[in-house]
Amino acid sequence: MTAEQKKALQLRAVSVREGILTSTHGAKAGHPGGSLSSADLFTYLYFAEMNIDPENPKWEERDRFVLSKGHTAPGLYSALAERGFFPKEDLPTLRHVGSYLQGHPNMNTVPGVDMSTGSLGQGISAAAGMAKAAKFLNKDFRVYTLLGDGELAEGQVWEATMFAAHYKLDNLCIIVDLNGLQIDGPTSVVMNTAPVDEKFEAFGCKVVEIDGNDFDELEHGFKKFHKNIGKGKPTVILMRTTKGKGVSYMENQVGWHGKAPNDEEYAIGMADLAAIRKQIEEA
Repeated sequence: MTAEQKKALQLRAVSVREGILTSTHGAKAGHPGGSLSSADLFTYLYFAEMNIDPENPKWEERDRFVLSKGHTAPGLYSALAERGFFPKEDLPTLRHVGSYLQGHPNMNTVPGVDMSTGSLGQGISAAAGMAKAAKFLNKDFRVYTLLGDGELAEGQVWEATMFAAHYKLDNLCIIVDLNGLQIDGPTSVVMNTAPVDEKFEAFGCKVVEIDGNDFDELEHGFKKFHKNIGKGKPTVILMRTTKGKGVSYMENQVGWHGKAPNDEEYAIGMADLAAIRKQIEEA
């Protein structure tokens, strides 16, 4: 990508992070930590990678995205709003009674959401089913799914991966947010799933490891996916990220897995992001 394209994505990612803070602050609940670690990935998918149309969310030829770690809905919602699927002004209604933006994605109420998710491990199964359907129907759309590293402790993840490899679903891109923290603590302590790369390779996948908070690396990872299409193996992109990325007091803090910022914390976080925006603009 050009320097201008990279800068535009970086600024979009700041806006996505602002939306995450705004929505969780408005809800007084939610999951900001893992949403922030994945914000660059959401930005890259919706502004550089996927073939989609905000004016026609149910377009049959569109690429599909399944948020397997459904609790990070604030990140997905913020990216969808930034991309124009629904008004950004609705983000503060997250989790409110009567709002269409609930705590986990609902494909029946939220424009741009391709699958209702929340129960960990099930999203990747749905994504694999979509990819299998595309093969069966001779469709060219691609399917992407995002998992958390804590989610890898779910046996269903590995059943779905085995299914995807068996049916040679090279149109499926499995993305894992390796931020190292889950609700109860470090993943290495709660349930150590390392070596993740060797596990996915053993299950028959092509594995790419990147820094998921760097747009050059994200571009590299998805180029590898494109080159792998037609070769009979699902692609797995393992993203090393920082939980709470961009908000000083949230970074690498397990307590911010599922807690909303209060008024003071919200102001500090928005100031952090404003400073990052200024730095990008002046670079």
